[in-house]
Amino acid sequence: MKGCQPVKDVSFYLSRGFDRRTAEYYAAGRRRILSVCALPAYTLRLTFDNGETRTLDCRPYLLPGTVFEPLLAADVFSRVYLDETGCPAWDIDPAVDSAVVWSNKVDLGADTCYLDSTPAHRS
Repeated sequence: MKGCQPVKDVSFYLSRGFDRRTAEYYAAGRRRILSVCALPAYTLRLTFDNGETRTLDCRPYLLPGTVFEPLLAADVFSRVYLDETGCPAWDIDPAVDSAVVWSNKVDLGADTCYLDSTPAHRS
């Protein structure tokens, strides 16, 4: 059929150097993030299109001297939103339009968010 991609299985991704967990993720189909919420201790609660709610600890990304350094300010971190591509994003200065000034925006890819997160505990 026109426009259809063949389904790639785990062995396809393993043959290209992916570790097993990542190969299984891609073979099962990439996930879209439906919602994001900032939590204490620099974590995010993410809801994915497969119904999973997962928690992402962002502290490993928030290192001085990196693009993520501004997120060390709790007020900046708490302003997370889903951007037009469905990725968690932050505008460093909320008064600046990140569509015009691209260097004002920091984001995380949806695949990274899924792979680096853990299932959220139900309360």
